[in-house]
Amino acid sequence: MEKLEWVALEYEEKVRSMDWFWALGIIVVSSSVAAIIFADYFFAVLLLISGMLLGFFAIKKPDSITYELNTQGLKIRARLYPYENMKAFWVQTGEKPTLFIKSERVFMPVISIPIENNIASSIRSIILSNNVTEEEIKEHPSIKIMDSLGF
Repeated sequence: MEKLEWVALEYEEKVRSMDWFWALGIIVVSSSVAAIIFADYFFAVLLLISGMLLGFFAIKKPDSITYELNTQGLKIRARLYPYENMKAFWVQTGEKPTLFIKSERVFMPVISIPIENNIASSIRSIILSNNVTEEEIKEHPSIKIMDSLGF
């Protein structure tokens, strides 16, 4: 059994214009003012805090993450996902090559990992050799909506 390592960005970095930040600010401030008019002060504060956090995360640069497929499972940074805990996987090739892992986790059961087309067949053969079911898994439609909104 071979060991396969690769490095990828935590998420796809998007360049946002100042207009995007202005739109975010206008939406957050106007929504907060509306919440104050309706005497919902907690919601107004919650909107302001979430708007600031969204702006902060929009500026943040993605980290590089090391992924490793070994005899025990998939290692993401220091966390190991054993093959026994994987329900299924799918290797998507093409324009946006991605490895999808369906795990036993209750919260966010599908893990999507960016890969390169040149290692896709190696990843597929390693996971198949460890008796994990291959099942077509696609991105959730909400991800496409968030991408179109610039998130």
